[in-house]
Amino acid sequence: MKTATRLTASLALGMALAATTAAVPGDATAAPHPHQIRAARSVTLTNADDGRTVTVARGDTVTVKLTGIRDQGVRWAWSEPAATAPGVLRRSRGGTSPDGGASAVFRAVGRGTSDVTAYRRCVAAPGHVCPRIVIRWRAAVVVK
Repeated sequence: MKTATRLTASLALGMALAATTAAVPGDATAAPHPHQIRAARSVTLTNADDGRTVTVARGDTVTVKLTGIRDQGVRWAWSEPAATAPGVLRRSRGGTSPDGGASAVFRAVGRGTSDVTAYRRCVAAPGHVCPRIVIRWRAAVVVK
């Protein structure tokens, strides 16, 4: 009799679990969102990107990393990159390094186009002479 009671109790429990499982949908999906959500992306520009145009979306990050050059007793050092339209690209940080490099991080905040520019100048070591030239680096950033 004890075996029959245990069997009946086990059977009842199994049926209750099956009923509960059947009441909960197996493949619940979220309703489609009316607007597409896109993750912000990051674009990195380097010395080789001089003259390039890139297109980004609002919220994206544009990082500029320029490398200084040492050659025959002189160092070619970059100025800190700057945006020509801060209402389109807002610089969140930037700076120069002792080796002549420079970097900056910009956030695309408004629609439009902004150039990012930096200038490379010669810094002579003692006993060396620099040519009197300044080299401009420029990239155009279009924010859609």
